[in-house]
Amino acid sequence: MRVAEAMKREVKLARPDMTIEEAARTMLQIDAGVLPVAENERLVGMITDRDIAVRAVAHGKGPDTAVRDVMSCEVKYCFDDEDLEHVARNMANQQLRRLPVVNREKRLVGILSLSDVAISQAAVRGMIGEVLQGISKTGGDHSQTGQQGPESLH
Repeated sequence: MRVAEAMKREVKLARPDMTIEEAARTMLQIDAGVLPVAENERLVGMITDRDIAVRAVAHGKGPDTAVRDVMSCEVKYCFDDEDLEHVARNMANQQLRRLPVVNREKRLVGILSLSDVAISQAAVRGMIGEVLQGISKTGGDHSQTGQQGPESLH
């Protein structure tokens, strides 16, 4: 099964010039803790509720702070034509619950979540247990401090 068969295609996005208040309201509306950040149809970062709390609020930044000032620029992603089982194993190893999906032109085409993997046929074969076990490990690497561009899970 390919990632494209399991991912969600409708993805709410943040813009780098959007305020963190606007981003937080969008997260509230869609009941999610993360938004991909796109500029000119390109994935340039991710903003999480944790980024807002730790990088903004904890440092005294206000609600008008731009997303670009607190977003994570180092983005893990996968391709829509990749094997779902391979990507799910990488998600477990990297302790990721959600992963932006891009096409081979690196345009954002969807997002893959742990629940998407669970619902897929691959989950029926028992892959979800492995993914959950990997995500539940303590002490994984954290990429919030990096200011690098997007990188693949490969």
